[in-house]
Amino acid sequence: MSTATYTVKGMTCGHCVSSVKEEVGGVAGVTNVEVDLATGLLTVDSDGPVDAARIAAAVDEAGYEVVNQ
Repeated sequence: MSTATYTVKGMTCGHCVSSVKEEVGGVAGVTNVEVDLATGLLTVDSDGPVDAARIAAAVDEAGYEVVNQ
């Protein structure tokens, strides 16, 4: 199992959190997604390493931006 942490910019509400969780949760190999609205912290658990660009693309699809990878 692998865990990676990212910072997401632009989230302002619970709906934002839900959107990010849904999109990132759809990335192949991802087993769990946690999002902290207050800090913008996105924690991704997966079966193995997942390409950070795929996570960033999923966050972008939700309408937000990863500010560190």
